[in-house]
Amino acid sequence: MTIFCSHCHRPLQAEMSCLPRRGKQAPAASKPFRSTKSASKARRDQINVELQALRSLLPISAREKERLSYLHTMALVCLQLRGAQMFPPDSAPPAGPALGTELLSLLPGFLLVLSANGKLVYISENVAQVLGLSVVELLAQGDTVFDILDGQACEDVQKKLLLAQEEPGREVTFVSEMRTSKTFRLQYGGNRAVAVCGRFTALRWSASATAFLALCTPVMRLHADSTASSQDNLFQSMHVLDMTFTDVTESVTYHLGYYKEELIGQSWYSLLHPEDTDLAAAQHRAVVLGAGTASGMAVLRVLRRDRTWAWLRVSARRDGGGHVITCTSHCLREEEAAYLRAREHRPTPRNTAAPPPTPVAAPPPGRELSLLAAQLRALADSLSPPAAAPAWPWPEAEAFPPGPHDTALTRLLGDALEGAGAPVAHAQYVPCPHQ
Repeated sequence: MTIFCSHCHRPLQAEMSCLPRRGKQAPAASKPFRSTKSASKARRDQINVELQALRSLLPISAREKERLSYLHTMALVCLQLRGAQMFPPDSAPPAGPALGTELLSLLPGFLLVLSANGKLVYISENVAQVLGLSVVELLAQGDTVFDILDGQACEDVQKKLLLAQEEPGREVTFVSEMRTSKTFRLQYGGNRAVAVCGRFTALRWSASATAFLALCTPVMRLHADSTASSQDNLFQSMHVLDMTFTDVTESVTYHLGYYKEELIGQSWYSLLHPEDTDLAAAQHRAVVLGAGTASGMAVLRVLRRDRTWAWLRVSARRDGGGHVITCTSHCLREEEAAYLRAREHRPTPRNTAAPPPTPVAAPPPGRELSLLAAQLRALADSLSPPAAAPAWPWPEAEAFPPGPHDTALTRLLGDALEGAGAPVAHAQYVPCPHQ
């Protein structure tokens, strides 16, 4: 069999081979790279070294660095890179760490900075006081604000952010439930509602870049303890049982504009919005008629001195031996009030077990027979014609007025059927006219 060279197509012997010139040699096809166990281990070691180098550059304590996983490390690195890109180190005046810690401790919530597409750029460290999760734990859930929000509120939040982005400088506020730790979910019965108030701001050092700067404050639940909330946005008032002011704290001037002397002797109802008087009256009635120191809560609108309406979360209770009503009023934003009212009228979830029905006591033995016998006797008496019944031509459209035996029969039939456990149709009894 003749063998030809694959390059010059000349016949060759089996022991010979014809090699082309080096200048015309075709490049040989590279063999596919086959990963070996040693090569994989070398790559993993290299990745570990690089992650450890990145971890050492993070501005956190050494104790926190030791607890970081690879996922948490990459999330923090990405957050730092976005922050450094949007806020260069030489773009803001230097502030000492002590000043920043003092400012954060005075805030009623945590700070949040977002990019134009909703990416997380900065979260203040005091977020753990509001949500029970640290910055690292929040970033592990995702790198956008929508990853830390409740799924049902993402669409509304996106609309608010788009509205704020179209008009930079316009302040927007929205209330949404944010993810919390398991401890907080057990304490608050679910995720915690947070009011986000902020606006998009154009950065001086970058004409095309904008950032959403916001303050996130927790929203108090409707039936939460008043003493556990901040004392900066509330005032207290004392009333007699008809809700006439007898005393009020001086902070009412800051929240409503009235002086203490102007309100003493006035009725609480004179400040209420007309649409909220029924709700306030129901709360007032529940407190006055309740047993002991009964308390009630409601979200109401009251009139300020400047003729604008203020939203208040009012908690009322009886004190002083039941002769004095003390009200604690928390000032709310309009969005917070709308959220609390929606929560108050939210239907019960399907997975919530309904209370068991009250068991109906069964009739004692022998009562069913006696009721049935009484029913038959009354029925026989009603069907028996009178001894001398004159035949009067009664009009067909006019019914004979029910007699005492007819009323007794109707009551007896209903009682008997209810005692036997049969369904009763409570229809009006209309006797047949006598012929």
